[in-house]
Amino acid sequence: MSSLQDKLNERLEPKLQDTVAIIDGILGNSSDLHRREFNLCGHPDYPGIVWFLEGMADTSIIDSILMALMVSARELNVEPAELANSEELRTRMMVNASVKNCETIGDGIAAILAGDSLVVIQGVDRAVIVCAKGIKERSVEEPSSENNVRGPRDGFNENMRTNTASVRRRIKDPLLRFEALTIGTRSRTDVNIAYIRDLAKEELVEEVRKRLERIQIDAILESGYIEELIEDSPYSPFNTVQSTERPDKVASSLLEGRVAIFIDNTPVVLVVPTFFWQFIQAPDDYYNNYWVGSFFRIVRYIAFLISLLLPSVYVMIVSFHQEMIPTSLALTIASGREIVPFPVLLEALIMELAFELMREAGLRMPKPIGQAVSIVGSLIIGQAAVQAGLVSPFMVIVVAITGIASFAIPSYSSSLALRICRFPLLLASGLFGLLGFAVVFFVLLLHALSIRSFGEPYLAPASPYRPWDQRDMLLRVPFWMMDRRPEFAMDGRRMGDRQKPNTPKEEQK
Repeated sequence: MSSLQDKLNERLEPKLQDTVAIIDGILGNSSDLHRREFNLCGHPDYPGIVWFLEGMADTSIIDSILMALMVSARELNVEPAELANSEELRTRMMVNASVKNCETIGDGIAAILAGDSLVVIQGVDRAVIVCAKGIKERSVEEPSSENNVRGPRDGFNENMRTNTASVRRRIKDPLLRFEALTIGTRSRTDVNIAYIRDLAKEELVEEVRKRLERIQIDAILESGYIEELIEDSPYSPFNTVQSTERPDKVASSLLEGRVAIFIDNTPVVLVVPTFFWQFIQAPDDYYNNYWVGSFFRIVRYIAFLISLLLPSVYVMIVSFHQEMIPTSLALTIASGREIVPFPVLLEALIMELAFELMREAGLRMPKPIGQAVSIVGSLIIGQAAVQAGLVSPFMVIVVAITGIASFAIPSYSSSLALRICRFPLLLASGLFGLLGFAVVFFVLLLHALSIRSFGEPYLAPASPYRPWDQRDMLLRVPFWMMDRRPEFAMDGRRMGDRQKPNTPKEEQK
């Protein structure tokens, strides 16, 4: 490994044959690696080579490079000796948008592997890297995991430059910055840190930069690698890094003073710091009237509580606290459970695991088949289990309502955390009743209070209490009242004078 690193740090040799031997020795005889030989201005005393990877480089750009070096220079009556300099080649012959000098073997190989072309000519002091990327990319589509009724329909794709351009189109601020990093000793994955210079605190940007630079790993294949390596509480079930495929969510986060992390080859962008309440909020809250946005946000908070607590509360009450149930309802539940051979806790665990199994099977199978499996399977298996006397009708209703409530959570990663936390609550409620339920619930609450996201309390602005930030937590107030950014932003003012709409009486005045 050290010998390879030494070769990568070597400067390019002035002799073309020596450079060819080094590069071919490192890259080997890969079938997709092409080496096109040519003569500068058609003169045999100035041979050259263009390296590029098939499928990653655009062959039409390679053709234009060769045309400029072989034909155009000769037609202009330019002597090869006049071009035997990298600066002359860049400024007089290369018409491509991005051309830069290359001095080391490592820089040249990195350019080839990234999809660019490397031009080396005998007698020229330095090689030239010409941008020739032609990687096929998926078209911009609406994110399937973050649907909305009203608002933009575009989402991120696997090309990082397409993703950064989507945010640039929304924020035409000259202070919007993208800092480039490369992570992964073998994958050499491009990573960008995005922030608005006068909104994001320098301490936050520096902390993000430090955590990314500390990553020592051979490959980054998806944003989840980085998310797990930079989060504050890696053992916590709660997400302290927000992930999204929506450019509008990233743009709004940047405008609040947050930092976004773009990773090449993935459509998911990471945003820090993040808070618990953000996972319940949806873009529709801001694109609709504030009454509508607030109402459906409350509905999602109720869905969150149902998804987390309903099975545990049902098992706890039926097993230990039957006196809390009205008599008529208690008799109905007892008649439904009369032939069930399992205790309530085991019955709930069987149904929850069966529901998770069907949901996972529906997710992994092809879409047309997966939807049929998840819906038909739930109906048929649930009905068959009730008729066979394995579960009670009430348990089927409880599990179904819990599953539907979990689908109402906008963030898929947050719903996964809920599904995990549901099981310890269920076990504690079924084994120890109200005491066990209270202990596990308050342990989860204390844990959420103790964790942080890049230095910010996870449950802020509820704890610690921040009055100004309450305007966009449980409810959404009108935009003319949200005139301040979150407290952690450098520039707190979002508006000048309050933009409250004029009433008819004020218009008459």
